Amino acid sequence: MASQADDEEGVAAPRPWLGRMRALGRFVADNVFSSLTRRIAIINLAGLVAMVSAILYLNQFREGLTDARVESLLTQGEIIANALAQAATARESSPRQVDPETFLDPDSRHSFSASGEQLGALEFPLNPEEIARILRRLIQPTRTRARIYDREGSLLLDSRYILSRGQILSYELPPPNAEGPGFFTQTWDGVQKWLRRGDLPSYRELGPQEGRGYSEVDAALNGSPASLVRVNERGEMIVSVAVPIQRFRVVLGALLLSTQGGDIDAIVRAERMGILRIFLVAAAVTVILSILLAGTIAGPVHRLAAAAERVRYGRRARAEIPDFTDRHDEIGHLSRTLREMTRALYARIDAIETFAADVAHELKNPLTSLRSAIDTLPLVKKPEDRERLLAIIQHDLQRIDRLISDISDASRLDAELARSDAEPVEMRTILEAVVAMANDLRPAGAAKVVLQVADSDDETAYYVNGHDTRLGQVINNLIDNARSFSPEGGEVRVKARRLRNAVEIAVEDEGPGIPPDNLTRIFERFYTDRGERETFGSHSGLGLSISKQIVEAHQGRIYAENRMSKDPVPKVEGARFVVRLPAITP
Repeated sequence: MASQADDEEGVAAPRPWLGRMRALGRFVADNVFSSLTRRIAIINLAGLVAMVSAILYLNQFREGLTDARVESLLTQGEIIANALAQAATARESSPRQVDPETFLDPDSRHSFSASGEQLGALEFPLNPEEIARILRRLIQPTRTRARIYDREGSLLLDSRYILSRGQILSYELPPPNAEGPGFFTQTWDGVQKWLRRGDLPSYRELGPQEGRGYSEVDAALNGSPASLVRVNERGEMIVSVAVPIQRFRVVLGALLLSTQGGDIDAIVRAERMGILRIFLVAAAVTVILSILLAGTIAGPVHRLAAAAERVRYGRRARAEIPDFTDRHDEIGHLSRTLREMTRALYARIDAIETFAADVAHELKNPLTSLRSAIDTLPLVKKPEDRERLLAIIQHDLQRIDRLISDISDASRLDAELARSDAEPVEMRTILEAVVAMANDLRPAGAAKVVLQVADSDDETAYYVNGHDTRLGQVINNLIDNARSFSPEGGEVRVKARRLRNAVEIAVEDEGPGIPPDNLTRIFERFYTDRGERETFGSHSGLGLSISKQIVEAHQGRIYAENRMSKDPVPKVEGARFVVRLPAITP
């Protein structure tokens, strides 16, 4: 009923789960499917795949298993061969002829082949029926193929074709119209062949009369056990071991034992499947850890990038950069830097807006005075009044020209300092040049400038990195400001000394000093505090502001203070402006 009422009123029922699903979707999109997450996961998986591939290709389990199988077949072959030699010799009616000298010869340490001339008196033919009965009992439980060859290398028996009572010989035939293996089967077989050793000889079935074509059979017929590992056409390993069947060191034939194709490969395959299962678990853990790791990187970076985009395109509200400064890593450093950069950007925007407003205000005052004088000029009849109005017009024009020049200088100062490279500059040379020019161009009655530079044994004591013209402009502005407050006939002192890591320059005047409340305000734009000898509008109020801007661009500091006397009751003797610039340390 409540839902029907909501529908009737046109108000949708709240769906909190929908918001959670959207938040989850955004999290998955930002962290799981982000480019950074994919890169981290791929790099971690690439290392894991390389390690597993090396294990599968270089592991020693297959070699050890093959060697153990060879030893097992040799032992089994020797047991079967001794049993066949002892119990399966033919029972013939004619007596056996044995040359005792052959067995009593101490130098006869090795077996010899039945084809030698020394076997003229020996004859131990193998009875196929007897050896078939024994071979069936010994071979049937072992899943091993056994073949018996006579002295000439002809096949006598093959365990594949030994039938017990009631057994039927059957062969597996391919289905009619059978197609070749599929793509995935071919791919898997190719991987299996690549993982196997490529230096093994190929195995092929030889004819019944070609037993000596097997090198191990030929060695066994000569009296020595031998083994060999081959690979069949399906890429499966087959281990073959041949041992001689001999009695009284007389080789009666050879027993060839071989594994079924795929027996060893099945064990190796099971081991590799175990490794692959471990790999899949490790890969899943790696992907999850990569996503979690990337989430601590991609998520904050995505938020920082989105905030930077809002700062770039924002026109109304000022976007706030997310605060990750509590993280002591690169993300925290990036967040801190972006926040400081954004604050500096907003401060610069505010400064530009304030500067534009101050420029408009400062230009409006002389323009208003100029307009009033021009409007009044046609109405004035007396010559002396006209001359006074013309003087006002000329003064306002000069004031406007000075304001425009100082405003242009202040506006392009940052760009000019950023474009040009700083060079080593000797401040003593600059001070000497600026002071000499100030005294040469000194107006009548203006204070004299005196330079005092502390001596130093180091020739590079007064070197700083900077721009000589702009540093000279700072000193010239400070001298002009000190002269404007110094009494007629007074003295302006420029002092320089080398501190530990800085060059300090002080400009002192003999004026009334600076009110304590204005010690920092005097560096603001368009702030003017005229001296007694200065007329209204003779200064734009940008000189100290420009000087502060230049000094801070050189990584220095400028401040003002009052000079106090050493009397019991100190009094102000004048103002002092101090500039400290980083010195070049050898």
